[in-house]
Amino acid sequence: MQKPVIFASLLLAIPNVHAAPAAGPDPLIEEVVVIGTRSSPRTALDTPVPVDVLTARDLESSGAVAGELGQALVAVAPSFFFPRQSNSGTSDLVRAGQLRGLSPDQMLVLVNGKRRHTSSVVHTETKIGRGTAAVDFNTIPLNAVSRIEVLRDGAGAQYGSDAIAGVVNIVLDDSLGFEANLGLGQHFTDLDPVDDDLNDGDTITLDAKYGFALGERGVLKVGAEFRDRDSTNRAGFDTIPFFFPQTPDNLALAGQRLYAEGDPNVEELSLWWNGTYTSGEVEFFSFGTFSDRESDGGGAFFRYPDSDENVRAVYDQGYRPETRGDDTDFAASIGARFEPGDWSMESSFTYGRNEFDFGVDNSLNASLGAASPTSFDSGTYELEQLSINVDAVREFDTPMAAAPLVLAIGAEFRNEQFKTKQGDPASFAAGAFDGPPGAQAAPGLTPDDEADEDRDVISIYADAGIDLTDALFVNAAARFEDYSDFGSSFTGKLALRLELTDSVALRAAVSNSFRAPNLAQVGFSDTTLNFGDNRTLIRTRTLTVEDPISESLGASSLDEEQSFNLSAGIVATWENFTFTLDAFSVDVDDRITLSERLFGDDLVAFVQAQPGGANVESVRFFTNAVDTSTEGVEAVLTWQTALAGGRLDVAASYSYAETDIDDLRATTPELTAVDPSLVLVGVEEINTLENAAPKHKGLLTTTWSNDRFDAMVRLAYFGSAKRVFNFGGGFEPEQTYGEEVQVDLEVGYRFTDQLSLTVGASNLFDEYPDLSSDDINYFGNLPYDILSPIGVNGRYVYSRLSFSM
Repeated sequence: MQKPVIFASLLLAIPNVHAAPAAGPDPLIEEVVVIGTRSSPRTALDTPVPVDVLTARDLESSGAVAGELGQALVAVAPSFFFPRQSNSGTSDLVRAGQLRGLSPDQMLVLVNGKRRHTSSVVHTETKIGRGTAAVDFNTIPLNAVSRIEVLRDGAGAQYGSDAIAGVVNIVLDDSLGFEANLGLGQHFTDLDPVDDDLNDGDTITLDAKYGFALGERGVLKVGAEFRDRDSTNRAGFDTIPFFFPQTPDNLALAGQRLYAEGDPNVEELSLWWNGTYTSGEVEFFSFGTFSDRESDGGGAFFRYPDSDENVRAVYDQGYRPETRGDDTDFAASIGARFEPGDWSMESSFTYGRNEFDFGVDNSLNASLGAASPTSFDSGTYELEQLSINVDAVREFDTPMAAAPLVLAIGAEFRNEQFKTKQGDPASFAAGAFDGPPGAQAAPGLTPDDEADEDRDVISIYADAGIDLTDALFVNAAARFEDYSDFGSSFTGKLALRLELTDSVALRAAVSNSFRAPNLAQVGFSDTTLNFGDNRTLIRTRTLTVEDPISESLGASSLDEEQSFNLSAGIVATWENFTFTLDAFSVDVDDRITLSERLFGDDLVAFVQAQPGGANVESVRFFTNAVDTSTEGVEAVLTWQTALAGGRLDVAASYSYAETDIDDLRATTPELTAVDPSLVLVGVEEINTLENAAPKHKGLLTTTWSNDRFDAMVRLAYFGSAKRVFNFGGGFEPEQTYGEEVQVDLEVGYRFTDQLSLTVGASNLFDEYPDLSSDDINYFGNLPYDILSPIGVNGRYVYSRLSFSM
């Protein structure tokens, strides 16, 4: 039974989508086909909403550092960002992507059409995406990907929670044959703040995959990837902060590079499989991924010899803690497809689990004195997700229309669990000696921090598409979801595409979407070190909304975010030229954010007087305190032509997205009673939502290839970004970091049909963001801000040797 291509494209892998096998019988449910070109970026031209299709070759030529899938997407997807954090706790080790300038957790990620579980890590110390728990793209190996489809439109009615900004569907490879790659890379950069040429970030990647036929009934593809990357450091010279004792031993360190700014060491092994097998009238399928990533050397501030954070008997010359993490991720799906009567049906079972063990080395708990350990296990985070889906598709004859009506219906049961476990006792203990309690740079989770949250979700949906005439396609979708912990939600979507001529079409969509509070946002609490008055580091406690302390400050249970999405665009094709232009608007009510870091003498006195408030100098908690609106435009152009015995492909894209806060909830009476100057959402969080991420992004990619050679040049343009800090006492420094242009270059040569060599450079001209001002660079130690997508690592040069058969 053949389904309309345009309907399948719109659904973009509704829960019954799979990758078609390369051998064996045809699948019983039509493979999703998105019409586009081979150039990157590219858009499906027959859909009523914008869809980008990114091939494995696009991702391979991205120059992605250390084979990171998230970084590869930045280079080839029009509206995707992937901030690289530093000095940000667990977020140095686990990173989150961002679509259309919205929060990372407002983007739904699928693998072969199945909902991907999120990371167990809550990003509390980041700037962009602060307070989110999102999918970790880097747990999916690059060599597993056949293509990626990016739906840039709200899709809650089709997929459920999280699809406010759009959907990223990662389709795994299922082709036959063997392929292996050996990659080597290193940063070659000139670091202006220290006037030195640096070679660091040495990277080795090794991957292999093999696809073979299972008789005449199916195919199985298996693969592995290993990557080893050394750390980078872009710190400047220290001038010794004024609020530390100005003793001879401390001042003697002036002019040295004591801090770290950049990437940690990473060692990761990933495994994956993807296969189908037909028995009788039933096709069975299974796919999955596994990764184990060990990271260490995460950035942390230096602790001076003469300071409360140090014990001279342990570190006579001071020390810099180095955070570490062991991230284990597993996901698997099994299912079957069959055809009862006129229906094409699929049932599936999907399980995902992420565990993150966090710790710190080269540290100490000053309150324990000279007996303090120097290495700590600071806690464990666990996230599990189980989904059971039943989906069905059928065509219905419609004599009055140009084609049959295609109806998709389905139901899903999902169970989610989030747990945290305390660190070792020394990581959070308050000892008898003077000095702050807990492990420096990574205070451990306490017994009171331990969380054990779970929920059940039941949903049903219906999705119908029809070509009413040869020129007009209409799609309508509706979904109902019920959550065991906060209630139910109903979403709907209407989309259409109208062909004006054979070459020009209009498309538009209207929908509402939603995002349920992530379980981690419900149950997460911890203690970290963060900025307080005059840039000093203070103990900041993140509280659950049900904690007695946060309740006493007016915190209340979290509601779901609700969005209203509008989009409209034009599609044009002429011979080898394509052009799309889409405008969009996304209004989000009750947006979930972390409150400001609440600190001050009155607040500290109030908190420390309550049970569990000892040694706490600042608090924050999650709120639904913000309504936002995001408006933007996206354009994609592609062109192909024969040139000099080969083929030239040109692809250009531009995206603009601006977020404004429409409404801020009033500060709670309880918080005002403690300190009238405090607000739930202040300058830092307003900055995070409105202008910390660049509003503009442009890509221009030119590739030329023939039987032996491949050459690629890419220009990436990133608009300006703004950073605002609140250091207390009215000191709120801000800085705008200007626009940046990055040039990437790659050249490949095929010695034979089986063997090829590729060399390239990402950020060829060694561009950096603007230097941070003296108010923001932490006394010269952190010369660059991590806001700019161009990163702080400079030029990266790489080579890749490939063998296939």
